[in-house]
Amino acid sequence: MKNSFTFEAHKPMENYHKCDVAFLVSVLLLWGLGMFTLFVCSQTYAVRFFNNDSFYFVKRQCICSFAGLILFFIFLLLDMEIIKKMILYIVIGSIVLCIMTFIPFFSIMKNGAYRWVRMPFNFSFQPSELVKFALVLYLAAYFDKQMEIEDEKQRDVLPCVAIFMVFLALIILQKDFSTTVFVAAIGVSMFFVSGAKLKWIFPFMLLAIPLVIILITSEQYRMERIIGFLNPEQGASSFNYQVNASKNAITAGGFWGAGIGRGLSKLDSIPEVQADYIFAGWTESMGFLGVIIYFLLLCFFAWRGYKTAFECPSRFASYGSFGCVTIILFQSIVNCMVVCGILPSTGLPLPFFTAGGSSIIVTLAMCGFILNASRCEEKSEVNYVYEDVNLDTLTIL
Repeated sequence: MKNSFTFEAHKPMENYHKCDVAFLVSVLLLWGLGMFTLFVCSQTYAVRFFNNDSFYFVKRQCICSFAGLILFFIFLLLDMEIIKKMILYIVIGSIVLCIMTFIPFFSIMKNGAYRWVRMPFNFSFQPSELVKFALVLYLAAYFDKQMEIEDEKQRDVLPCVAIFMVFLALIILQKDFSTTVFVAAIGVSMFFVSGAKLKWIFPFMLLAIPLVIILITSEQYRMERIIGFLNPEQGASSFNYQVNASKNAITAGGFWGAGIGRGLSKLDSIPEVQADYIFAGWTESMGFLGVIIYFLLLCFFAWRGYKTAFECPSRFASYGSFGCVTIILFQSIVNCMVVCGILPSTGLPLPFFTAGGSSIIVTLAMCGFILNASRCEEKSEVNYVYEDVNLDTLTIL
């Protein structure tokens, strides 16, 4: 009697290694472009304030990129079901980190606000960046679970609305109005794409209108940003100085740009250009042509990301990758519009470009998740059988 060993699998092992290479290339190009721009823009400021170390910001960004790369591979290689089980811990961790910003021993004050948590080796972390990713994962998992309920009357979105509001409250208490509005917009977009009835969140949206007006008028610097946006000439030497200096740097770039490393005197006039206004540095160096190149690359990134989101057979991975792509895309657009004076000044960083460990770490983690979603395949009922091994018949399902 012939002995045989039968192995049944849902799909060939080589299928687990497929991913969207084009999306991966776009991520690498954006990261490389960001590192190059940071090096060009941050040298003078770093030499002046950090012991003549022109590579100060570049080195720190590389260290944080390495940490982000670890998370990139974690979210790329883990099974989506395992990631689902991790969401509770990610949400709790995000809430704990946000609460830590209110404790003086753990928090760090920058620009008059406590939004950062103290980390080892003179690093800091901004929990609101992690909140964006945590909220998207939580809503994706929750909506995925609710869609499994066939009776729409039994579906309930109140728990996710409650978590949504907790996140918004924690961020607004950090006096981070722009991030609060951005996170709210991402949350609403997740409700919309999941097919959830907006009647559940519509009352909160109506309540948000007077709340936004109150929050804007309650802080002088927020009012100054609105006034500066409506009247660019007012406060040209004070609260509107950074925006006007950014516009001058962009104008100086022309079509072809001032060239790599040239025109740095104008960049020096922009306070902390390596932070939220780094796009002005790229524009001055590379000109309008550089702007076209950047937006073409960003559009390519968004196209591949949304393609993954809309074609992914896993509902959780589809919702999650949609939210991650939307965060990176919309945040990039908003930042560029602020730098060009099209929108009032905000504190949103430019993904892949802005000097800051929190942004690059979370951005790379989200990219790993999107790439993982591109590997998801429809579960097949066909099993692949391998036989003729000299063992007693054994079936592994």
